[in-house]
Amino acid sequence: MIKEFKEFIMRGNVLDLAVGVVIGSAFTAIVTQIVNGLITPLISLIFVFTTGEKSADDALGALVFNVKGVAFNIGDVISALITFLITAFVLFLIVKAVNKMKKKPQPEEEVAGPTTDELLEQIRDLLAAQNTAKTTGVLNDNAEDINK
Repeated sequence: MIKEFKEFIMRGNVLDLAVGVVIGSAFTAIVTQIVNGLITPLISLIFVFTTGEKSADDALGALVFNVKGVAFNIGDVISALITFLITAFVLFLIVKAVNKMKKKPQPEEEVAGPTTDELLEQIRDLLAAQNTAKTTGVLNDNAEDINK
């Protein structure tokens, strides 16, 4: 059982997944700090200016609902949604860039050659020219090509 577990862990997919989870966690922490340190204060400032309140707590008070002593903080939900959207967008850009680097160059399109019918017609014409040359004793250019 230990041998099977070791084989399972050492597979490339499991290691790639583990690295992805660790990097994703670190990246999420960065995005959370950006949202909490930059975006949320900017949104609070916009609410302060639009509502005319003196502080962000007064302006954002409308985003906290108390029902029988239980607080529903809509601002935290909006912050989490913004964090998710930023994280998803940046990961989308990273995956798109990696896929672009992995993309193999497309093979150049081959120049269209003669069709089968055209080749058969050329063979027929050459055979006819060769037969005519044998009967008349005169070789034309096409018949000479066949004899070469």
